[in-house]
Amino acid sequence: MTVAATALALLNRETAVLEFNRRVLAQARRADVPLLERLRYICIVSSNMDEFFEIRLADYIEAARQPGTGVANSDLESVSRQAHALIDEQYKIFNDEVTPDLQRAGIVIVNHAERDKAQSRWVDEFFQSQVRPLLVPVGLDPAHPFPQVANKSLNFIIRLGGTDAFGRENKIAIVKVPRVLPRVIRLPDKLAGGKQAFVLLTSVIRAHLGELFQGRRVEAFSQFRLTRDSELAVDDEDVKNLRQALRTGLTTRHFGQAIRLEVVKSCPPELSDFLLRQFGLPPAALYHVDGPVNLVRLNGLIDAADAPKLRFPSYTPSWPAALPRDVPIFWRLRQGDVLLHHPFESFEPVVRFLREAVYDPNVLAIKQTIYRTGTESPLMDLLIEAVRRGKEVMCVVELKARFDEEANINWAERLEAIGAQVVYGIVGLKTHAKLLLVTRREGTTKRPVLRRYVHLSTGNYNPKTARLYTDVGYLSADAKLTADADSVFQQLASLGKTQPLRRLLQAPFTLHSELMKQMQRVAQAARTGHDARIVLKINALTDAALIGALVDAGQAGAEIDLIVRGACSLAPGVPGKTERIRVRSVIGRFLEHTRLLYFRWGDGASDEALYLTSADWMSRNMFRRIEIAWPVRDPALRQRLVDECLVPYLLDAKDAWLEQPDGSYVAVGGDGASAQQALMTRLQGSRRPV
Repeated sequence: MTVAATALALLNRETAVLEFNRRVLAQARRADVPLLERLRYICIVSSNMDEFFEIRLADYIEAARQPGTGVANSDLESVSRQAHALIDEQYKIFNDEVTPDLQRAGIVIVNHAERDKAQSRWVDEFFQSQVRPLLVPVGLDPAHPFPQVANKSLNFIIRLGGTDAFGRENKIAIVKVPRVLPRVIRLPDKLAGGKQAFVLLTSVIRAHLGELFQGRRVEAFSQFRLTRDSELAVDDEDVKNLRQALRTGLTTRHFGQAIRLEVVKSCPPELSDFLLRQFGLPPAALYHVDGPVNLVRLNGLIDAADAPKLRFPSYTPSWPAALPRDVPIFWRLRQGDVLLHHPFESFEPVVRFLREAVYDPNVLAIKQTIYRTGTESPLMDLLIEAVRRGKEVMCVVELKARFDEEANINWAERLEAIGAQVVYGIVGLKTHAKLLLVTRREGTTKRPVLRRYVHLSTGNYNPKTARLYTDVGYLSADAKLTADADSVFQQLASLGKTQPLRRLLQAPFTLHSELMKQMQRVAQAARTGHDARIVLKINALTDAALIGALVDAGQAGAEIDLIVRGACSLAPGVPGKTERIRVRSVIGRFLEHTRLLYFRWGDGASDEALYLTSADWMSRNMFRRIEIAWPVRDPALRQRLVDECLVPYLLDAKDAWLEQPDGSYVAVGGDGASAQQALMTRLQGSRRPV
């Protein structure tokens, strides 16, 4: 760690994650965001917070229990207070702003007390036919112990009066709500009074709780939801087959250590205290929410509502002008490299690249990394077809891609079953690099040559998220770049050492050290009075050594702009320390996911470097993952990346937030330009739609 890093207190990572979610939540208050999209941002925050508790806070709690981790109980208490405040704000926006606006727009959630007789009859029929047969109410006694409560499942706790069928006064009962039931139900239009009316499953069950306990009085009740530690605990060094171990671990993931308990605001203390004792949780883990205990399920309302004007206008990605439709991609790549800027440009060229490889008899081998490809994937279907056609297919499947483990295991098993070579990366290291390599036989019959073609990406091989995330794909036939990609695949399969890579930087070997060298070069240029500049666009910045190198470069005189979507542990604008460093975050319609690194260390045309990468600037990415970064050497492509991925975001005056020295953020706001909107207009306006 550099002197600058040790002299500068890094901002708390968990706090930085919560700050990011505050920025996302702020989208729900924006009048210029369509109303259903505002509700969607509330749902996104709920999903993000679930993962925060399942993964980050679970680890943080464990760190607070261990000496020497640098995490004190006071740190944990501070993070807990911030999480409570954020969730309280989320429900306030939902209740006081979004719900009334939905009502004015003719979309209503009708609760138990508001339903008229006709609506109540319909709800009763729905309950009796669709819900009641699936419910198993459990009265607690020594023969009926507290049931297992799965992670994030919906449940009711009930206090009963009177005696049961056997004359006993067991007072507490639990009703588990099956996950197969829809959480949001639309009422028939004839019962909605000219509006679009919905009822929540919790309201349906709440209206019929008394029927589940015949002869008893329902004296009090509450919804509740438990969040558990969901990190799969698999000892990489102590398993013989990682796939089988993970498959086994998936069955127990839903019953990890309890982390958070959510109950409704009206829950009596005796019931919430009972649940806290049952799950072994402290009072700080209890979250009273003023509304549904799982707001993320309101995505069902967003999908069911017939209101296109309340959503973002549809956007069709363009077909990139650099790839003529009537020209084979292999031929085009022999003329030069091609950039794909998603989602403004279509992901379909990536699918076409693989499809051409699968159906081309001259293609001999295909190799691909698989991280988050989804449960349904045209790319995986094409790889299966490639095996059937006799091509050599190698897949590096990352089985420990969090929350995608089951989908990846299923794809791995399907590929293995038909003869593909499947490996699971390196024990102890996630394979997060995104590579697709094709080897093709070319030349003449007498003098055949093998030529490689590669696709590299900052994002995942997932056509669905490619329409929602900003990322850059890179297609190339460059001999050195493709040879490096092949070396990475060889290493992941054979575990052997490789020759030094000539184009690619690779974690955990060269990426971190080369980034440090680039920043030291920029710092030296600044000290000698030359042009010195660093601009980064990444998703997270928490690695202490990289932060220290940035601080050093800034103190040497370099101008530094950081576009960091999520957690940032660097405090900008601190007098005498980081006054030359500016940090901004852009939260818009699409999730910013592109990772681009720009360094300038002189006044000449050759005194700059630009890299695309799969890696964020976190210690885990640099030392506990297989990651890649690659230079963009073509001046025209490099300029295009600057013009599309950096300049619009540095000028964004609509969706940008500026980080303050204390780690808080201030919205730029106003009626200025939106980087994403400008790119949608620019790229769709000049290209043909797909």
